[in-house]
Amino acid sequence: MALLKLTSPHAHTAQSTADVMKLVLLATIPGLVALTVFFGWGTIINVFIAAAVALICEASVMGLRKRPVMFYLKDNSALVTAVLLGLALPPLAPWWIPVVGTFFAIVIAKHLYGGLGYNPFNPAMVGYVVLLISFPVQMTAWPAPAPLYPAEIDVPGLWQSLQIVLPFFNEALTGTVSGSIDAYTAATPLDTFKHNTGLLVEQLYKKDPLFNQGSWAGIGWEWANFAFLAGGCFLLYRRVFTWHAPVAMLVSLTLCAALFYDGGSSSSHGSPLLHLLSGGTMLGAFFIVTDPVTSATSNKGRLIYGALIGILIFIIRSWGSYPDAVAFAVLLMNFAAPLIDNYTLPRTYGHKKSRKATEKKDEGP
Repeated sequence: MALLKLTSPHAHTAQSTADVMKLVLLATIPGLVALTVFFGWGTIINVFIAAAVALICEASVMGLRKRPVMFYLKDNSALVTAVLLGLALPPLAPWWIPVVGTFFAIVIAKHLYGGLGYNPFNPAMVGYVVLLISFPVQMTAWPAPAPLYPAEIDVPGLWQSLQIVLPFFNEALTGTVSGSIDAYTAATPLDTFKHNTGLLVEQLYKKDPLFNQGSWAGIGWEWANFAFLAGGCFLLYRRVFTWHAPVAMLVSLTLCAALFYDGGSSSSHGSPLLHLLSGGTMLGAFFIVTDPVTSATSNKGRLIYGALIGILIFIIRSWGSYPDAVAFAVLLMNFAAPLIDNYTLPRTYGHKKSRKATEKKDEGP
């Protein structure tokens, strides 16, 4: 009689892996729309490039391993990794940024360890961190939100965005390299606080155009985070994952921000609202931290796992070199997930009790 060996993710509903991945893809649509409205077509272009590369890499590796290619493509896991990476990348990044990041995510972070269920690190975050460390200039060049574009500069449309991302595409059509087409860039809200030059928070909010229109966490950024929050609530409603990890992450991040917020001095690390609604907070909480393969398994373990990620995000944002920090915090806790499981998973039936428990039972009342 053969023993069937299964790896995570372990589904607790009747939904297949492909169905779960489809729900995740559906839940990212509000965030994708919000990013497109405020930052242009670049995010959609990133997602399409990353998706194409992911499917090619997945099919190639499966072919080399002599596995049924279409069977593994249909589980949509490679597509989810590509979409999450594309959403995290700066809009209008050069075309080779999503190509390199997706290759590392699929080939190195996923299949080098054996494929879905065997990878110890979140593939999308591995791809993102590789890009951030290797190409910091391209990875920190975010376009300004559409409302902040000067009157003399037009917000790039789809065609202009394609010319920026794919310059060779424009050269092939027109015979010239377009060096004049560019995007109007600006610092992100977290980056603005990171490099504050002695201004009180109140002065910073009045001076910086990201905040001086009544925004809590930067024009466009708060709407994108609200959109990802809505997508996360949809996944919670569909019971794709439990609430433990995302809520624990958001609560610990909020508590840390509230504890260290001094009311708005020049050395302030930002209010809790800034940390919750800027950067990739909600994307990380509901689409990255909840990865069933690389996170803790039990509910108690998920609470610890999520809470420690929130603490690490605040520490790295406040005193580290990278303003967003979600990817680094997730990867660090991917290291710790097996240890958390070791101490939080309930003992299975038939396992021997600890010596201390046995001795206490033998002593009697």
